[in-house]
Amino acid sequence: MPINLCYVLALLAGALSALAFAPVGVYPLAPLGLAALFLLLRQTGTARPFVTGWLFGLGFFGVGVSWVYVSLHTYGGMAAPLALLATFLFCALLALFPGLASSFWDHRKAERAQFLLLLPAAWTLLEWVRGWIFTGFPWLATGYSQVPDSPFAGYAPLLGVYGVSFVTALSAGGLAWTWRSRGNLAAASRGMMLVLVLIAGGVALKAINWTQPHGAPLSVALVQGNIPQEMKWDPELAAASLKIYRQLADSTRARLVVLPETALPVFFLDLPEMYKNELRRIGQERGGDVLAGVPTGDSSGAYLNSVASFGAEPTQFYHKHHLVPFGEFIPPGFGWVLRLLHIPLSDFSRGGASQAPFSVAGQKVAVNICYEDAFGEEIIHALPAATLLVNVSNDAWFGDGFAARQHRQISQMRALETGRMVLRATNTGSTAIIDIKGRVVSEMDLFRRGILQGQAQGYQGLTPYARWGNLPVAVAVLVLLFVLGRGQRLVKRKR
Repeated sequence: MPINLCYVLALLAGALSALAFAPVGVYPLAPLGLAALFLLLRQTGTARPFVTGWLFGLGFFGVGVSWVYVSLHTYGGMAAPLALLATFLFCALLALFPGLASSFWDHRKAERAQFLLLLPAAWTLLEWVRGWIFTGFPWLATGYSQVPDSPFAGYAPLLGVYGVSFVTALSAGGLAWTWRSRGNLAAASRGMMLVLVLIAGGVALKAINWTQPHGAPLSVALVQGNIPQEMKWDPELAAASLKIYRQLADSTRARLVVLPETALPVFFLDLPEMYKNELRRIGQERGGDVLAGVPTGDSSGAYLNSVASFGAEPTQFYHKHHLVPFGEFIPPGFGWVLRLLHIPLSDFSRGGASQAPFSVAGQKVAVNICYEDAFGEEIIHALPAATLLVNVSNDAWFGDGFAARQHRQISQMRALETGRMVLRATNTGSTAIIDIKGRVVSEMDLFRRGILQGQAQGYQGLTPYARWGNLPVAVAVLVLLFVLGRGQRLVKRKR
């Protein structure tokens, strides 16, 4: 196959693989896309495997995170050509990780070991690295694409999202080896057997309940204000936003009412005492509490992205710890970005790494804000104390593209990993109630104002992932790559 054709096919395979994720959600495209990449690496022979992997990644992220353009141009105020260039460069940077993973391919080594072990391990390792380096960007980790319907989702409570990525990549290796060996029935059957065993294991694991119910079901109301982004931070319109959220909260009888990230667009200290008392009344009358996103500040002049509780319990606070680079804080040396973006509150301070769950409405609720729920190993810090997870977000920055549904899928993975229900309250969507199997119990349409009401069950206990985090998978793939590399060196010495 001509090398240029391989490069074109790699770009297309990556673009199609992005459709494995929400909102399209054709999850078999993830292993099929990776299998295509593995086979293309073989076809390129002595050519640069990095380029093949990088092009795959460029297609993958070019489709999957295209919503970055909307954030930069429509809401960030960046000129269209510059926003387009910035989006391309961002995707090109992310594509380095698939490129580096593909660089492990070596045409001089045994193909079966590379298909079935080395490439899946390398892919998983680079996804894990992408999830923490430079504060991390774990968005579109392969494992998310398998939630909740794929058999491979059964591995999530055991191994977490990167474990599901590894299993998916292993199945891709099995498919690639099966295709590679299609003229040899015995060899091809080994690849297909690996895929079938992985599927059977996932199905069996799905049947296990890793956590147990705690307490009685709780009535919940998740408020979606659908406040236009251009209105949200206009000081002259803040009173209207406050009124909308107060009226929506007061219209439900649920014990736990959750308002989205920065639903109250004024600092907590500047919030009228009468308004605070109204929220407390709403919570107290229902024998529960209202949780509301609100910016907070301290005497040093720093401000934080926070959630406060109002109601039967004394006021409690959660302050966002994992901030979004360029969205919520400006890394040193990049102050010039502030001159290009016009996003308000773009330099928050960081909350503590370990913050106690809220005691509200008879449950222990671990709150996380927006992007934080993309970091599963940080979410599990609240366990086993927390019985429920609550995510408050404002994805209005990203328009009506893929971002909101992708973000909901991330929350579905967190539910599976922790064995806890997840309640998502967002400004424009996706507001949803998610059960411990990662299934969406109920969801509100995007860009609609209203209340999502339902029942939430608290859970106790620890899944294996909640106990050990990402460490077992990270160690396993590192050891596997070391052993395979050492084995190849030993073979060469014997020769």
